[in-house]
Amino acid sequence: MPRYLSLVRIDESTAPAEGPSAELMQRMGELIEEVTKAGVMLATDGLTPSAQGTTVRWEGGKISVTDGPFTESKEVVGGYAIMQCKDKAEALEWTKRFLKVHEEFWTVTCEVREIAEG
Repeated sequence: MPRYLSLVRIDESTAPAEGPSAELMQRMGELIEEVTKAGVMLATDGLTPSAQGTTVRWEGGKISVTDGPFTESKEVVGGYAIMQCKDKAEALEWTKRFLKVHEEFWTVTCEVREIAEG
């Protein structure tokens, strides 16, 4: 069965400074438990805020290192999920369910891509 990466991007300007609410974490935990029991979820995690991140860039034959926050980015990677699904349609359905657990004030985008095998 193919594996899919759902790359979760969030707009940090709409995310609460204190992080996700307890209610959101409960709904997310319930969904993660369901998708895991269904044999779909292989790995998932959230990431710390971009202010705690560092980018390493290779350009023009040189390395540059930049510490966060990354003010030039409106959306940042907030987490990921790796799922094993029968097809892309199933991966998209689980991703839509993940998005719907968030309160309306969040701006969350998931990019779903099949993981290349071999």
